[in-house]
Amino acid sequence: MSQAEENQNQIFLDRMMIHPLTSFEEVAFLDLLEHSLSLNVFEKKRVIDSIPNLSQFQIDELIKVFVDEREEFKKLLSTEGEAIKELVMKQKEWWNQLKDIYVQEWLKKDSEGQDQAKIDDLKNSLGL
Repeated sequence: MSQAEENQNQIFLDRMMIHPLTSFEEVAFLDLLEHSLSLNVFEKKRVIDSIPNLSQFQIDELIKVFVDEREEFKKLLSTEGEAIKELVMKQKEWWNQLKDIYVQEWLKKDSEGQDQAKIDDLKNSLGL
């Protein structure tokens, strides 16, 4: 993954960085997840959201599955190239949708935090 791609994927890395039960290379894992042709946008979100709670065995198995999937699709390139190309394009679109989902979640959380801060300030000013 290039530095530019890593920067574009920072929103995902921020979500994945806390995983006290496991040890793995987050950038490599994210690259495997991003380029998985078998998972849809919601399944990829579920994987990212669950990372803090996964065991080392589960992470290792996911990595193995993603690597195996890549190898199987590479074998099919010569006979199913057009179908795979369409899957790749669809996955890029879904990855961008996933970024948008996380941005919206972040904006909502930030807005809720600002609203709570205003409420707290108002309570303090009223002596409550």
